Amino acid sequence: MQSFTEENYLKIIYHLSLNTESAVQTNAIAERIQTKAASVTDMIKKLADKKLVDYKKYQGVKLTESGKNAAINIVRRHRLWEVFLVEKLNFKWDEVHDIAEELEHIKSPELIERLDEFLAFPKNDPHGDPIPDKNGKLDNTVFIKLSKLKTGDKGLIMGVSEHSSVFLQHLEKVGLTLGKQIRITEITDFDGSVELSIENKQINVSREVAKHILIKI
Repeated sequence: MQSFTEENYLKIIYHLSLNTESAVQTNAIAERIQTKAASVTDMIKKLADKKLVDYKKYQGVKLTESGKNAAINIVRRHRLWEVFLVEKLNFKWDEVHDIAEELEHIKSPELIERLDEFLAFPKNDPHGDPIPDKNGKLDNTVFIKLSKLKTGDKGLIMGVSEHSSVFLQHLEKVGLTLGKQIRITEITDFDGSVELSIENKQINVSREVAKHILIKI
């Protein structure tokens, strides 16, 4: 059984490991948690003692199979709770992350399976992130960043890679929400900003915003 802090570390290591095949560095974990590297090392040693991670000094850390399974289970709980909060309690997509951070630590497998069934087995959370099934399997659908599209390309907004409230509120304000059909009408060479058509409206977004919007063509 892991503590709340241990679960948070496993989840962070899991997310960081998705971007690299190499071991995750303690400094990267410290930056994500906003704590000292020495504190991270102490926690990693505890996780290593529980056989949840493999850790080598100066070489970083990797999740063991049991550590990865634990992390995926935490991610599953978090994303299911986000769906519940948005669909059943009418929270907005920019309001649910912090609440789900607390709810994800409820460990009852029966509760989570009933929650999954109650929600009709959703495949994605309110931000478009895939929800692992009860066996830990993820949908491997590949999406393209809006910033990678070319003039004339069309697609559906399927997710975002930035979950901060201020970013999600901005998307809500301009109408760039999940499931919307978009078409690229112009890309500015100077700064990479994108003009797109959505529901017969023209919207301009910066390259910084565009690189965090995920599109299915």
